[in-house]
Parts: sequence; C-alpha cells; structure tokens
Amino acid sequence: MQSHSNQKDTLSNFPGIPPFPDDVPTAPLLRLSSGKLLASDPAEYERLFQACTDLGFFYLDLSDSQQGMSLLDDADNLFKVGERLFELSLEEKKKYDFSAQKSYFGYKAQGAALVDKQGNLDRNEFYNVSKDDILGVSDPLPAPELLTQSRAELGSFMRGSHAIVTLILNILNDQLALPKDTLSNLHRRQAVSGDMVRFVKAPPQPADDRRTALGQHTDFGSVTVLFNRLGGLQVLPPGEDAEWLYVRPLPGHAIVNLGDAMVKFTNGLFRSNIHRVESPPGLQAESTRYSLVYFARPEDSVLLRRLEGSEQIPAMEDGQTEEEINSKDWIIRRALGRRPDLVSEIDFEKSAGTEQISRRIKV
Repeated sequence: MQSHSNQKDTLSNFPGIPPFPDDVPTAPLLRLSSGKLLASDPAEYERLFQACTDLGFFYLDLSDSQQGMSLLDDADNLFKVGERLFELSLEEKKKYDFSAQKSYFGYKAQGAALVDKQGNLDRNEFYNVSKDDILGVSDPLPAPELLTQSRAELGSFMRGSHAIVTLILNILNDQLALPKDTLSNLHRRQAVSGDMVRFVKAPPQPADDRRTALGQHTDFGSVTVLFNRLGGLQVLPPGEDAEWLYVRPLPGHAIVNLGDAMVKFTNGLFRSNIHRVESPPGLQAESTRYSLVYFARPEDSVLLRRLEGSEQIPAMEDGQTEEEINSKDWIIRRALGRRPDLVSEIDFEKSAGTEQISRRIKV
C-alpha cells in the first residue's frame, strides 16, 4: 500500500484552514482515481480490490472525472448548509431528535453517546438526513426550514454519492465473480434503506482535556463516503502491534471505507476497519471540525450473511454460525446501543460491529 506519511504535496492543504502537520504519521491509504475506475482500468480495479481486502479504507480522487467534480461541488454547497444548521439553537435542534422513536435520523446532541467503557461521552453533534426522505422513497420527516430549503442540494449530493457507491460495488462484484449486479441489487437507490447524509460538527476541545471525540468503531453499513477538511479521523491498521494513525484529508478527494455488511457478505474477505475521531493534530486543534458523510447501507430487509456464488469468498469454518439479522435491525442496535438515555444498561459487546470477524481472518 502507498503511504503518504510525511510526504509534502502542494495540493495537500485546504485554503483558509491551518495545514495538517507534516511530522504526524498517517495511515497508508491507497489513492485511487475515479476517472480510471469509470474508464474500467483493469489495474485500478485490482488496486480497489487490494484496498478493500488490506485495510478497507482508501482515498478516491474525484477531481479527475466530470462525475467526481460534480460531487465535489455538491459537497462544497452542503458544507455551507452544515455550518448554518449547527448555528441553530440547541432547543430548536432537539425538536428533530427522533431517537426515542428508534430512528437514527435527525439530530444527535454532543455528549449523547458513550465513547468507551470508562463512561466518557462523545464530543460531536450529528444531523442525519434520510436518503429515502429526500428522494421520495418514504414520507418526509420533520426538519428545520434550512434543510427543507436545501432538499434539491441534498438530493443531488445523494444521487452523486450513491452513483460512486454503485460503481465501487459493481467493480467488487466483478472482482469476486459474483452473478451480475448481486451487490448493487442489495443497494437499490429507490428501495427502503438506512442510507443517509450526516452533517458533523466537532468544536475545538480544551487544550488541557483533549479526548476521543467519537469512540472506536466499525461502520454499520456497506460503503462510507467521507468529505472532511480537518484531521481527526484515525484508523487502527490490522496487526498485533498496530498503533492509531491519522488519516490526512486531501483536497479533491473523498475518504472511502467499507462497513460491516461487506465483511458479512464476504465472510471476512473484505475489511471494515476500526476507526475513531480524535482532536485534530497541531494547529488544526484550534478549529471547528465539520464533516459531511454519505453512508450506504443494504436495503432494510437484506439479511447480513455470507453471499453464495463466488469461489473467492471464504467458506464457513466448522462450527462457524451466522446471526439471523437484517440490515435495519443491525443498524438500530449498533447506532442506538450506546446511548445512556435510551438503553438501561450499555452492552458494549452486543453493540459492537465486525471487529472480531476481521481479526479472525486477517491477523
């Protein structure tokens, strides 16, 4: 894998934002080209497969294709929406916290979830916008006027992100030699699912009390497409002696990673890597960190289990069993299982992801 640790890049900093420190070790993410993937470049297909089996995280250069540039423009527009969204009063934002109805959409206030077994609380605000709501698959949810006015921008970003996800799924489908459209047919854009856009705000932490802002986890779904401009995201590479490494944001690139569903579909061949969010490094720690994320999940009714039809997917081991759980129930259990306001007793094991499957296969 290519490492960008300590590598100077004239395009590596964002205008108006303190530079990411050059002396901070960073994660060895491959940098893939959306243009080459769209052009069916065989070597780039192989590199995508390598990234998904080695670490499950990679950079995707969106600046070298028209489709990618359109998505970057949509992301820029929504960053501005996100900043305005979090400027609303806490009282107003809490009107859109739907977690009591076992919904993962809407607002989550800072400090609502545990980040570790010591009882420390998270240091992020979220607002999750349902793909089904915006694209007319389901009835609209109540929302602040700002988001109601931004439905066109949200729809464009969702369609563009989902197109990138479908591209990745189709390439991986071919690399696995699965029957045509097996993976994409589990992620149809107009089907009911937990797909969503997340706006994130993490304010600067006190200099004498910088802790984990979002606890270590694997992602719940299939493919995550992340846009951020400040550091903070860290990954824990596989291996006994691995150390947490920052992922350096790169202009013109999304950070893409696989989630639990892809591990379950491939019985651990693909990796849903453990990651967390810390205070940004260096001078960036003094700035507010905004992020924009598209989470693609399997359709609600899809069972998360090993797929048939590929000789590359490892067979079940003797005594290995699979839990009978669908995508919707998996997401709710994982998403709300560490909320003290919703659960009488936090069960960290039950609310965990596929960490043990990845370790069993990879380490």
